[in-house]
Amino acid sequence: MKLIHISDLHLGKRINEFSMLDDQRYILEQVVKICVEEHADALLLAGDIYDRPIPPTEAVMMLDWFFNALAAQKIKVCAVSGNHDSMERIAFGAGLMKQSGVYLSTVYDGSTQKVILTDEFGEAQVYLLPFVRPSIVRRALGQEEIESYQDAVFAAVKHMDIDTKKRNILVAHQFVTGAGRCDSEDIVVGGVDNIDASIFEAFDYTALGHIHSPQNIKENVRYCGTLLKYSVSEVGQEKSVTVIEMGKKNDIVIRTIPLIPKHDLRAIHGSYMEVTARTFYQGTATDDYVQITLTDEEDIPDGMQKLRTIYPNLLGLSYDNLRTRTQQTIDFDSKIKKKSEKQLFEELYEKQNNQPMSIEQKQFVEELFTRLQEDKS
Repeated sequence: MKLIHISDLHLGKRINEFSMLDDQRYILEQVVKICVEEHADALLLAGDIYDRPIPPTEAVMMLDWFFNALAAQKIKVCAVSGNHDSMERIAFGAGLMKQSGVYLSTVYDGSTQKVILTDEFGEAQVYLLPFVRPSIVRRALGQEEIESYQDAVFAAVKHMDIDTKKRNILVAHQFVTGAGRCDSEDIVVGGVDNIDASIFEAFDYTALGHIHSPQNIKENVRYCGTLLKYSVSEVGQEKSVTVIEMGKKNDIVIRTIPLIPKHDLRAIHGSYMEVTARTFYQGTATDDYVQITLTDEEDIPDGMQKLRTIYPNLLGLSYDNLRTRTQQTIDFDSKIKKKSEKQLFEELYEKQNNQPMSIEQKQFVEELFTRLQEDKS
């Protein structure tokens, strides 16, 4: 049996003012192609299907296309809702969709939907656990004492009535202690959403979503990561899909297949003259999503607009120089009244930029203050 594990599509996402829909369609087409070429039996989609609970129309249409493309190839889909999704919206139509081999997690009511897959080694049971908070599980299992996320997921798993003699797979969307995070994820202050990986011991494979960096928490407990880079903290990552090949019980092989985005997300560092030199950018994908950090001591006027003539998908511009490296507090001493306006201005400039004004700048300021004095008189 062969399964493809993906998560955190975040359909409809925007990075700064840029819509990612075209990039998401491009990468989903690759996922469908991989599923077909690998002769996958099922796709495991571990939550955060959409980027927000009420997704834009275009995102809904894209998911409809994606599910139809997989169903047309007789590839089953086992999907759960994540913390960015509306559990109720994802569950809508689940009863009808399963007739086409698309299985969606239902609203959690104390029971967990189970999908049965079969091959020459018998049954494999896939449990679909949507993202659950303590309040959701406490309401569904009134007799349980549930205070934390750990309690909630533990109780949900306990009520699955798992047959450990069979192959068991869990699709879930939670934060497991020890996972490395990225800037593009939602962070719960204090880590109160943490759960321990020991909860998943009954499963032969746990397909997790929520964390955007691909990583194993334990040998068969894995975050596959996002299909695309959604923050500069992910620049060094290689995005991929995870392939799970299951033979008989306890016989499992896990590997990854890299993905090639329509536009990569890169970080560029250098002076304005360097990053705008033809020798620097010629032959590179200048239409990638880029975050540029300039090392110039002076801010470049209209820097974003000028840089976008070369890098049209510029996400942001920052500076790495004396001013930004050393933050100084600007204090006003008791002798302030004894200093001229020109002296105060020069001191302010030096405090803000960690360097004195140049001779040309001092001359300009002196002329400026002279004109202001003339205008007053």
